[in-house]
Amino acid sequence: MAPQREWFEKDYYRTLGVSKNATAKEITSAYRKLAKAHHPDANPGHEEQFKEISAAYDVLGDPAKRKEYDEVRAQGPMAGAGFPGGFGGPGGTTFRVEDMGDLGDLLGGMFGGRTRRTTRARGTGPQRGADVEAELHLSFEDAVRGVTTTVHVTTDVRCHTCAGSGAAPGTKPKACPRCKGTGTLQDDQGLFSLSQICPNCGGRGTLIEVPCPTCHGTGLEHRNRDVKVRIPAGVEDGQRIRVKGRGATGRGNGPNGDLFVVVSVAPHRVFGRRGRNLTLSVPVTFAEAALGAEITVPTLDDPVTLRIPAGTPSGRTFRVKGRGVPVSGKHRAGDLLVTIDVAVPEKLSAAERSAIEALAAVSTPAPRGHLEVH
Repeated sequence: MAPQREWFEKDYYRTLGVSKNATAKEITSAYRKLAKAHHPDANPGHEEQFKEISAAYDVLGDPAKRKEYDEVRAQGPMAGAGFPGGFGGPGGTTFRVEDMGDLGDLLGGMFGGRTRRTTRARGTGPQRGADVEAELHLSFEDAVRGVTTTVHVTTDVRCHTCAGSGAAPGTKPKACPRCKGTGTLQDDQGLFSLSQICPNCGGRGTLIEVPCPTCHGTGLEHRNRDVKVRIPAGVEDGQRIRVKGRGATGRGNGPNGDLFVVVSVAPHRVFGRRGRNLTLSVPVTFAEAALGAEITVPTLDDPVTLRIPAGTPSGRTFRVKGRGVPVSGKHRAGDLLVTIDVAVPEKLSAAERSAIEALAAVSTPAPRGHLEVH
């Protein structure tokens, strides 16, 4: 992933309230706590905070992005040289003042750029929509096999009255006369060409004379919607699935945000889970364990027969290959891990007691000789 301009401007560790040495678990824990506290559904007016928190976790929650972010931040502001729209690229004599932070303010002042107006105007140009998080509760079986379902979210969407134009019905935006609809102004300064967002239209390239009465010129409105999502086979409890472009609608023709679905998986009545493997505890009688037996054990599909050899101790685990969690792609399905639990009856019938006493009479001494202390 190419570095983003925001990486040079924002301290994502400070946003999440964690140290630079925080573990992945600490980062996830901090994100979930902040996301819950600032989620727009529960706290209207916290949209910007939630967007900042989500943007920070999108980088720090991904090991590869976090590594690149740390490297870029360590290089300082001049690390921006050469990335799109930046300075010093191939044949690069074009500078975007608004992409250079404090350095841009300095250069803008040196060459006559109106950086104060540029900085203010930057936020009113095309903006990426906010990321949205939704929790999805799944049964154990749906999580294991995968499922297509819908999640309910409340986000900014394109205004139904003006179809996102921001202009009142019967009118339409007009091209900005200052930038001729480009959204930027070029200022040639000899060796340098300074590019600034047009302060007249805020970088949109258009002006709205009569704002839409529903969205007040923003082109967006806040409403509920259902989003269809495909949950892959083998998803685990707490896993965070990214659905690209299904978050809030961007402003000024900016890209949509992403939807992050946090999966909560209900426990199963019989099976447990360990990664791609299913776990199962099967009680057997003393006679079955001592003499050996064939027992029938359940799987997610049809039952299978498992051979228990004579002398099997309690706690021994047998592996049934390919009967665990199915997964998509090239990975093979997990296995079923069957752990034997020798059941000891709490109450005995007279016949059972007599039989066990007879067994005890002919049994070898108790296997505890190694515990004697001389």
